[in-house]
Amino acid sequence: MAEARLSFKEMCAEFDVTPRTLRYYEYIELLQPDREGRSRFYGARERARMKLIMRGRKFGFQLEEIRQWLLIYEEEGNAVQMQAFIEMADRQMIELKKQREQLDEALDELMKLRQTTADSLS
Repeated sequence: MAEARLSFKEMCAEFDVTPRTLRYYEYIELLQPDREGRSRFYGARERARMKLIMRGRKFGFQLEEIRQWLLIYEEEGNAVQMQAFIEMADRQMIELKKQREQLDEALDELMKLRQTTADSLS
């Protein structure tokens, strides 16, 4: 049984990305679709990679970090890739906590300024 493949347009729709985004991911070598003439087709490997890319972006990882992480799997295997992910996740959690603190501070300041402004109207 042949592996189900998605066309370029179907891949964009499945992952809710623009054609420009998908082309860029190919350009920076995150994805390597099969090509038949000018058409691109994405098999299970590319769809799995896209899921990992999207998850990485959701967590705030940079595309170059994701590219390097995917490359580890290709060159060194799953165990090394998982260890690299743990290290990346630890660094990213620290960064996200800093961002949350900054957002909490900004929200507190905004609420105070809003209240001061509302009180001055009374």
